[in-house]
Amino acid sequence: MGNQSSVHEEEVQPILSGTAGGIQSGDDGYGSSNAPVVTNGAIRSLTRNYVLKTEQDSDEHVVRVPYTLPNENGQSELLDSNEYEEEAQRQAFNRRLRYLSRLDPRPDSSLAMPDHVVPKDFMIHILLPVRGKQSSVITIFALWNTMMGTSLLSMPWAILQAGFACGIALLVFMALIMFYTSYLVLKSTKLAPGKQFNDFSDVCAHFLGKHSRKLAVGSSLATLFGGCIVYWILLSNFLYHIVVFIKNEVDPIPSTNHTNSSFLNMYSSSAYLDSSSNSSDLYPDAVCSLNDNSTEAAHGAFEKFWTLDLSVPLILAVPLFALVNFKSATIFTKVNSFGVLSVVFLYIFTIVKAVGWGVHLDLGTATQSPTDDPSYAAVFEWTFPALTGVSALAYFVQNCVITITRNQKHPEHNIRDLAIAYCLVAVSYIFFGVLVYMMFPLAKSCIKDNFLNNIAPDDVLAFVAHIMLLMQMTCVFPLLTYILRAQVLTDLFGSEWPSWKHVVILNLVVFAVCIVFAIFLPHIGRIIGFVGAFCGLAYAIALPCIVHMRVQYLNEKLTWTSLILHSLLILLGSANFISQFVIIGKTS
Repeated sequence: MGNQSSVHEEEVQPILSGTAGGIQSGDDGYGSSNAPVVTNGAIRSLTRNYVLKTEQDSDEHVVRVPYTLPNENGQSELLDSNEYEEEAQRQAFNRRLRYLSRLDPRPDSSLAMPDHVVPKDFMIHILLPVRGKQSSVITIFALWNTMMGTSLLSMPWAILQAGFACGIALLVFMALIMFYTSYLVLKSTKLAPGKQFNDFSDVCAHFLGKHSRKLAVGSSLATLFGGCIVYWILLSNFLYHIVVFIKNEVDPIPSTNHTNSSFLNMYSSSAYLDSSSNSSDLYPDAVCSLNDNSTEAAHGAFEKFWTLDLSVPLILAVPLFALVNFKSATIFTKVNSFGVLSVVFLYIFTIVKAVGWGVHLDLGTATQSPTDDPSYAAVFEWTFPALTGVSALAYFVQNCVITITRNQKHPEHNIRDLAIAYCLVAVSYIFFGVLVYMMFPLAKSCIKDNFLNNIAPDDVLAFVAHIMLLMQMTCVFPLLTYILRAQVLTDLFGSEWPSWKHVVILNLVVFAVCIVFAIFLPHIGRIIGFVGAFCGLAYAIALPCIVHMRVQYLNEKLTWTSLILHSLLILLGSANFISQFVIIGKTS
């Protein structure tokens, strides 16, 4: 993501420094104590009066300056040298350089002397960060694309856990909290004038000490590790359904009607096959859950081998292991934009299904019990922390918001663009979750933490969605492992690639953990909830608030109102994390 810094013209800072307002003598690194040193006040005069050469696609500018320049009093500071002949040559060269620069001061002037002719001490290398080229539209889209991830598939399930009205309110509330802390992270880069920060972990280390940086990096690594686990579970799920669909098309199992087919017997619930609801007959493309009383036809040799809870996660390791051991992840970054198409198709697919199903929503006023009435929807549920955990990860962008906005063409619009991006993300999540929840034709308790598991495996649109998501996540998974590998190995060994043995061992550890979760705990809703709650507490809420209060304290601007409000946010983040343990075994 190597975006360049973008600063205003008046914020340009040279590598060398000296007395403000002029150019004085200093050590040039070549054994001379008389090389010119550039100060902030001299940058504009240098670029106006002398030749400025810029490397292509580089932030380093080479400014040719005379060996002696007027000081603030307008008098020349002569060199203290006994070699008068050499000094005379330098002064002659100085006059020649000034003369040619005044004749044609353009950087690409034909009168400019070649670099190899100009003495080294006539060259000053200055780091002049140029204004970025990234527009606000690109910035907003990058923020939106970063936050739109696997949490989208779990959003209907999350609303189920919180209740319809409570779920919508909490999604808006969490978006506001996460936007505010992202704003604090973005603003933190300007809290130390003259200091450059690569990311928020550097800000934490500067104001809170090195231990806070370890906490920030650890939280970021936990997010990456959790993402790898969730991606492995979803990749296994998508691969499983793709192969099952193809197998059924090539070698279908004979059945007397659709209701008794192997697919429906594997996924439909007998609770909805009575004369009153009969949802599986009315909506054959919607399924509830795996039925243990499947027919014998669904347990042939293929079904015994191709299992979602054992063979598929293990087989998946073969192609992925070859992809994650590339030394560079450039090829995957180039095709990562495919994820946008997957999200767009997922929305189109969901809208098509919702229109076919119609509205099925009864907000707690059903005459029948929730078990019998598919339209029954609770307004509030005590398992709402499942949604706050999922939404904490869904809105999590604090670890890369500085990088994404660094190359902004108009940095003064960063806060506005961040607000727009959060609004779009909140609308995207709420629209998808509410649409599926309202339109799902079976009992709301049937909704899974992976919404595609509620679609019949023989559905063509679901098959296409599985293929697109499989392709997209196959490209994203190596990127996650690459970033994880780079951070871990750099912190431990000082290099992203100490040796192929280090890389292979680390990847084997990651694969082993992912496979264990995919086999024994393939519930992405719970995993996203725990990871989101932890990272939301540490990285997204606690550290930004603590840094903000610390800076206010140092500047003697900390008020009781600020202290209480930011402490309350930290308490809310802590409660969100603790409550994930409380609701274990209570979510559907």
